[in-house]
Amino acid sequence: MNRRSDISDDKSAVIALTPGEPAGIGPDLCVMLAQGERRHDLVAVADPQLLEERARQLGLPLDITAADGDLPRAPGTLAVLPVELPAPAVPGRLDPRNAHYVLQCLRRAADGCLSGRFHALVTGPVHKGVINEAGVQFSGHTEFLADLTGAERVVMMLATPLPGGETLRVALATTHLPLAEVPRTITWPHLETTLRILDRDLRRRFGIAAPRVLVCGLNPHAGEGGHLGREELTVIGPLLDALRDEGYELEGPVAADTAFNPKALAGIDAVLTMYHDQGLPVLKRLGFGRAVNVTLGLPIIRTSVDHGTALELAGSGRAEVGSLEYAIEVALDMNNTD
Repeated sequence: MNRRSDISDDKSAVIALTPGEPAGIGPDLCVMLAQGERRHDLVAVADPQLLEERARQLGLPLDITAADGDLPRAPGTLAVLPVELPAPAVPGRLDPRNAHYVLQCLRRAADGCLSGRFHALVTGPVHKGVINEAGVQFSGHTEFLADLTGAERVVMMLATPLPGGETLRVALATTHLPLAEVPRTITWPHLETTLRILDRDLRRRFGIAAPRVLVCGLNPHAGEGGHLGREELTVIGPLLDALRDEGYELEGPVAADTAFNPKALAGIDAVLTMYHDQGLPVLKRLGFGRAVNVTLGLPIIRTSVDHGTALELAGSGRAEVGSLEYAIEVALDMNNTD
């Protein structure tokens, strides 16, 4: 990932931060993040009382200020754009009454990005199950933000730094789908749009002049010449040939079981996998707790932590803030490149 020398001292960017599920570790992470001295502006979009209560539970100082005027950067301070929590949040105990609060925080933060008040959105972990239990169809941040911002298509990509200064980026052709629905979703138009968004945002958001993308096959051994599936012969391979004719730098389709060895990744800027669990186990094994989720194709910059709500850790002081710190770092990097 390209880095700029001024990324850690960004004088202009304002990051909007949503804690996510109030019973999870998201509020803990906001409080913990506020303990360090910041060289950028940060606004939490959340219930101030929730953050104050969680700070008391963690035994950490927290001075909350309004999210207008000069934003605080001193340790122990945090600017908050208030959104009221309908019901008290108990660490580790989900409550469907608070599901709409989670979504309202996202709406307020995204609206701020669209209006130019914020330069990027960084999101904490949500709990999809409790949101659906509250009567809201919700498959994830990626899809929700696409609908909210009017994006026709988005692409989910995770990234993590590797030893030696390289970055592993894994994009997904399909996201939160049952495995049985994946093959019928891997169509020429769907995959073509995915690759165009990936190429465009690697250039626009990450400053990569000529992205090289490694594309996995859908089937074991990339279909074994049609003996283990034909999607590579009928869709994936012909599409890659057509895009190569346009100048795209694409490798594949390759067998996913060998796509992530160092030799295969040499000179590669991103890997495109066909479904969620084809590539993310590799990335999370290499960088869990130090990885970031990026939504490509949005009119705003959005990054997120790479982990879930960790209900069992909420309020315990045992949560780790590394993924959130990296998500903010990447959001600033993307803002500087944009």
